[in-house]
Amino acid sequence: MSIHRRLALAALVQPAEDRPLPRAAALDPGRIDLQWFAAEDEGRTEEASETKIRKAREEGRVAKSQELIGAVGLLFPAVTLLLLGPYFARTMREMLIFFLGMVGKTDITHDSGPIVTAFFTYFARLTVPLAAVAVVGAIFSNVLQVGLVFSVKPITPDFSKIVPRFGQYFKRTLFSLEGFFNFAKSLLKIIIIGVMAFLTISGEFDKLRRLFEGPFWPAVTFIFSLTMRLVIEVAVAMLALAIPDYLFQRRQYMESLKMSKEEVKEEHKMQEGDPLVKSRLRERMRELLSRNMAANVPKADVVITNPTHYAIALEWDRERMAAPTVTAKGTDEVAQRIKKIAADNGVPLVENRPLARALYAEVEIGDAIPDKYYQAIAAVLAHVYAGTGEADLGAAMAGAGA
Repeated sequence: MSIHRRLALAALVQPAEDRPLPRAAALDPGRIDLQWFAAEDEGRTEEASETKIRKAREEGRVAKSQELIGAVGLLFPAVTLLLLGPYFARTMREMLIFFLGMVGKTDITHDSGPIVTAFFTYFARLTVPLAAVAVVGAIFSNVLQVGLVFSVKPITPDFSKIVPRFGQYFKRTLFSLEGFFNFAKSLLKIIIIGVMAFLTISGEFDKLRRLFEGPFWPAVTFIFSLTMRLVIEVAVAMLALAIPDYLFQRRQYMESLKMSKEEVKEEHKMQEGDPLVKSRLRERMRELLSRNMAANVPKADVVITNPTHYAIALEWDRERMAAPTVTAKGTDEVAQRIKKIAADNGVPLVENRPLARALYAEVEIGDAIPDKYYQAIAAVLAHVYAGTGEADLGAAMAGAGA
């Protein structure tokens, strides 16, 4: 394979969010950040892994509905304004009386200190409660959707994204599922607000018409209550609309995080290690154990034979092993050598042809025996330890197999 094809394949395997943008493409107004269309990328068929979701969350990329934030941001201040209406009314009346009373008493060109102080005092009394409630509502609506997430990456300047790309922008906003949903959502909001405003105002039209004939303050109170009722009704309707919007945003978010098969493989390699490297390490370990066969066989508890062609040495140390482990195995000449070392060191030899063949075929040196052989090995160990005062080892092994 040529070096050019290798570079091309490496570029395709590299995740889209980490892939460097070519100079020509970065200046091309017809190109747009792939994250805008992550759900539509060809080849991204695998569900996002927990690692990718966690990484996206750490970068501030989460699924949330702006409709919910807007509805809560409208509802909380409106309810606050309704509950604290008398307080705001008294403050505004006091403010009007103060400033109107100062008109003929103070020259603001020479003595503006009291006027400025009074202005900021009244301004804080009227705005701070509403601003505080609005901030609490914004935080609450975000925490409700995504929990506590803090990241500066979404507000980090990225000058590659300020190049005008009108073609892709209109494609995303008008000719995509997201664009169609947003258009339908905006249209539905206009219809809902219009219908609710019409029904609310038309039901009070006679009272509104009689306001011209009544006193000023009752008229202001009635207009305020009518406005607050309409605002709260609209906010509640927007809350209901935020539920399907959040579900849609959640779906789009998960689609945008989908991974290609190559990305899944690369992530698996990073987390679990390269399978080829792990295979080589296991092979190296087996080689070392095979070389140390002369030292491993004397430590074995039993050697299971074929009796001629196979020999498998098993060791079980309950303090450091969960199950008996194969410490040496071999066929023909190697098997004869294992049996000779075992005989010279007093290691019991037990003939069991099916078990010897199965262990040789299925268990590598250094590996514990599979669960399905527990009963058979327990019987072998019970036979070996019988009469040695260590029969409890065989009983323990039988209990593990059960």
